[in-house]
Amino acid sequence: MEQADRDIPRTKPVTAGGVRYEVVRNARMRGYEQSGGVVAAVDVKRKAELWALKVYTVQFDADEETDVQEVYITSLAVDPEGRRLTVTNERGESFHVDTATRKVSVVKAK
Repeated sequence: MEQADRDIPRTKPVTAGGVRYEVVRNARMRGYEQSGGVVAAVDVKRKAELWALKVYTVQFDADEETDVQEVYITSLAVDPEGRRLTVTNERGESFHVDTATRKVSVVKAK
């Protein structure tokens, strides 16, 4: 087994239409089966989370340390109207999230 020894990317949140979109750090502690790949929408005025969403699934090999297999989000971008969030991860994969329906579509796959 490999030992996890890497930095987790610090991804800056983005804001549009009074909503801040940010990476959920250590999503496993919130009940997700992975730590990376989860975003949240937060009402800026009320400072209240509106929703959280797993954008992509990480497939884990049981023979390897899960920490080294995690795939973290490296960038977030939102259109000016706040209708579409673009999420990019360490593998260079990109996804669009419809912020109204929370539907995820793949833009660029591995």
